[in-house]
Amino acid sequence: MKVKQISIFLENKPGSLEKVTGVLSAAAINIRALALADTSDFGILRLIVNDVPTARKVLQENGFTLKCTDVVAVEVPDRPGGLHGILSVLSREGINVEYMYAFIERSGENAIIIFRFNPTDTAIDVLLKHGFTVLPGEQVYSL
Repeated sequence: MKVKQISIFLENKPGSLEKVTGVLSAAAINIRALALADTSDFGILRLIVNDVPTARKVLQENGFTLKCTDVVAVEVPDRPGGLHGILSVLSREGINVEYMYAFIERSGENAIIIFRFNPTDTAIDVLLKHGFTVLPGEQVYSL
């Protein structure tokens, strides 16, 4: 039920993102979701891709500093209050959300929210117990 996310550390300067996308494009890696956080000096690009092992390999070969982490993809109804329902359950159960980002499925009926939890396994158990749909990595990579 966990999804592998690649976090790439980038200098905050023109062309940094383009270099990442160029390397991934040349290796036929498709980006499924992304988020970018930055400071004045550096940024962290978080990616969900269709082929994690190949993406890691080509990025490292091209000198990028990266880390792989486990995140959780949760399907949420794309309507007012959809996210609040999940966050209410997590809050009551004492689960911390370290960060999150979202994207819409092609059907437009649901959003998928990528969460980084502490603790991850407990969060997955809580979500499943409350009837939320937690997507396996293979499904997210192929969206």
